[in-house]
Formats: sequence, C-alpha cells, structure tokens
Amino acid sequence: MNDYKDIWIFAEQRNGKLMNVAIEILGEARKLADKKGVNVGAVLIGHNVENLSKDLISFGADIVYVVDNPLLSNYTTEGYAKAISELAKEYKPEVILYGATFIGRDLAPRIASRLMTGLTADCTGLDIDENGLLLQTRPAFGGNLMATIKCPDKRPQMSTVRPGVMKRAIRDDTRDGKVIKFDADINESDIRTKILSIAKEAKNVVNLEEADIIVSGGRGIGGPDGFNIIKELADVLGGVVGASRATVDAGWITSDHQVGQTGKTVRPKLYIACGISGAIQHLAGMSNSGTIVAINKNPDAPIFKFADYGIVGDLFKVIPVLIEEIKKLK
Repeated sequence: MNDYKDIWIFAEQRNGKLMNVAIEILGEARKLADKKGVNVGAVLIGHNVENLSKDLISFGADIVYVVDNPLLSNYTTEGYAKAISELAKEYKPEVILYGATFIGRDLAPRIASRLMTGLTADCTGLDIDENGLLLQTRPAFGGNLMATIKCPDKRPQMSTVRPGVMKRAIRDDTRDGKVIKFDADINESDIRTKILSIAKEAKNVVNLEEADIIVSGGRGIGGPDGFNIIKELADVLGGVVGASRATVDAGWITSDHQVGQTGKTVRPKLYIACGISGAIQHLAGMSNSGTIVAINKNPDAPIFKFADYGIVGDLFKVIPVLIEEIKKLK
C-alpha cells in the first residue's frame, strides 16, 4: 500500500482537443493532492497529442504521462485499457479519476478489472478523510440518497466524475511540470475492435453544462406544449431550455434537457425554475447556479427555500409579462 502515491486523472481528448471534463477533474485532483501533499499526474493517450501536455501542466498537472502510438489514434477499449493499466502498474498512483463520459464509463471498469481494484461510478463529490482515503460521493437508490464510498483495501482508488459537477481548473501558464513518455507496447493483436469509419451523428443536443442561462420547466407547465413558453423565455434571454425528471419521464421533452441527479449537473449564472416544486433530485443538479429564480403558484413549494428570487403565481401569466419587460430593456 505504501508504494502507491499521487493522484492521476485521465486527460480525455478527442481530435487533439482536451474535453472540458478533463480540466474539471484536473482542478479537483489538484485540491485533493494539495490536501495530501502529493503530485497530480495526467494521463494523455493518443497519437501526436503531446502538444497538449503544456495545457495540462498549466491547468495543474505536475507530471504528464504521454502514451503515443498510431494504434491509439482513435479510442478503443482494449488499447486504452492496456495503456493505462501498464502505466498504473509501473508508477502506482493512489487515485485515478475519469470523466463520466461515454469513453470514461466504458474505460474505467475495464481498468478496474485489470488492476483488481474498485470503482465508484458517476461521483458528484470527492474529498480526503482523516486517514488519507478518498471519499467518493454519488447518488444512490434512484437519487433519493447520497452515498459516500471508500476503497480501503485496494489500489488505486478509482472514480468516474460526472461532467459539470467540478469547477474548471484555473490556468496558470507560469507553472512547470514534467513530461514522461511511456511505451505501453501496444500491438495490433491487443485491439480486437477494428474501426472502419467514423460517422458523426447530426443531432442538435442542448449543451446545458456550459450554458450561462437556463430556463427549466417542471410538471407545473401542464404538458409538452408548456415548453413553448419556456423556450420563448429562454430565447429572449439568450439561454437554453432545461427540464425536471418528471417532464422527461412523462415524455414531454427529450432526456438531453434533464437537470438533476439522474440528468445533468449545471452551474449557470442564471437558473429560472418554472413550475418546478424543488425535489432533492432536481436541486442536486442545479443548486450551484449563480442566481436562482423560482416561479410557482404554490407558495409552500420547496424550491422557494433555495431560490434567490421567488415569484408566487401562475407561470402562464408571469412569464409573458417577464418576456415583454425583457424585450423593452433590449
């Protein structure tokens, strides 16, 4: 156990560009490492991506481990899992964090299996306890409880972290760091999946995690047509449309709009909750918003306890007035 040290992150990149979640978990790793007095390592995998090392050091990495191989140009589970597993066996990190993206959720369990260690998926909070163990907090029992999980007997301790939960690391171009190139000895026989072509899906998916303004609708909008007025308010504010789980479960709007523990975690500058009661599941996904405005005709709705500004009234009467007043100010 004493041979394991340092906190690593998987620096996910696509087409030579670092994913936002990599910068987010790098910032969290920096805080955890400073608390333990250890280094932060960033694992960078791909082909011709070493130029991203400087960015990772500027965002808080002390050491960047680069695995460069033409066979790793595109993500494959077998290739990436072997590279990170071999790297971890050589340098023995105490913690490895991954973004809970499609790739992170596919990759982390394979590595956990190869390293015979545990994995806590979809974490929304991380900390270090008095004994130096990683505290991994995530929703449990359908989002009704928050569970904090420890991995005391195996190393490395591993977590995937939901995008948008952690604050991005602050860039400091004066930082120095070390780059270590690692040959994971990847061969074609290691990769059973052959990529014949890559087709990007033409889909207009709402980007809630990076929006500055979100207008969300809950069951109080009455039905799918209720989102028309929500979208109108979002448009006039230059924002995007969010939704509660109840409206998604009812089929009123697609799941990529869902905010909450089982949806997306957001931190916009302005969050307007329309007809949303304020269930714990929803609050956990938007409580880090800069300013929260609640519109609900029920004065006892729990959302008002968390809102900076509350409007008690029928949203179908309140929102048109808001829209007209906002237009006058433009």
